[in-house]
Amino acid sequence: MSIDDLTHLTPWAAKIALLPNPERVQRIRTDRWVGYTKAEEALLKLNTLITHPKRQRMPNLLIIGSTNNGKTMIIEKFRRSHPISENPKKYLSNEYPVIVMQMPSDPKIARFYSILLYQLGIPTRSRQRISDLEILSLYALQRSKVKILIIDEVHNLLAGTSAAQREFLNLIRFLGNQLQIPIVCVGTKEAYFAIRSDDQLENRFEPVTLPLWKDDAEFASLLASLAATLPLRKPSILTSAEVMHFILDKSEGTIGEIITLITKAAVIAIQSGEETISKAVLSRVDYLSPTERKRVFERQLVK
Repeated sequence: MSIDDLTHLTPWAAKIALLPNPERVQRIRTDRWVGYTKAEEALLKLNTLITHPKRQRMPNLLIIGSTNNGKTMIIEKFRRSHPISENPKKYLSNEYPVIVMQMPSDPKIARFYSILLYQLGIPTRSRQRISDLEILSLYALQRSKVKILIIDEVHNLLAGTSAAQREFLNLIRFLGNQLQIPIVCVGTKEAYFAIRSDDQLENRFEPVTLPLWKDDAEFASLLASLAATLPLRKPSILTSAEVMHFILDKSEGTIGEIITLITKAAVIAIQSGEETISKAVLSRVDYLSPTERKRVFERQLVK
């Protein structure tokens, strides 16, 4: 088989398809970017923000979506496109154009600043005062020439008391005002409710939603793009009505579950020698939908 026989694949996938089976399986299981309209729109907005000139009230973004529906994939793609610039002069800081951090699961201001400093490669001591952590964080962000701060899992702030939630919302507003850089918050719909509870913040954050997938032309386009990136030696017709319905029902409409299901099916297609994903191959995948996994877990709890 030659690369000329693999016109159903992207050039990158066609080269991988010529490799031995173990290497193909390994490549299939690695993370890869899957572009689609909503993701590309979010990336465009992020790239617009990072080049925005400084002003008193910087524009911000709130990316909202269900769990496992592509939020992290988008911000990681954006972060990789703006890598750290290491400074050859050791006494100068490396430049971090994009900082991605997670809102701590137990939301406390000290933990927030400690995680932020960790992402900048700056160690902290135990029991440092919040005021010291704040000054150090501001200094480090400015010295590292951070252009945009992304806070993932921002809905975690709802785990705190009402007073703690207000404190964090004030902190987000303070960082934006002090640094004059865009702030991007990422989370589930609960994140929107948290931001909306502060009138000043709500006006500064433009929401971008990532809805669940449904049986339409956009979903068909996504599946066609996925099929073209899987290094299988025969075409996979994932856009037939039967296959689309099966994938949508099993995945429950989140892109993370869709990719997991199709990736496992591609591995079976290689190992079985079928070299194509069909309804039969999909049916043999060791995969449970999110609802099925929850039911299994609940049954185990009552045993």
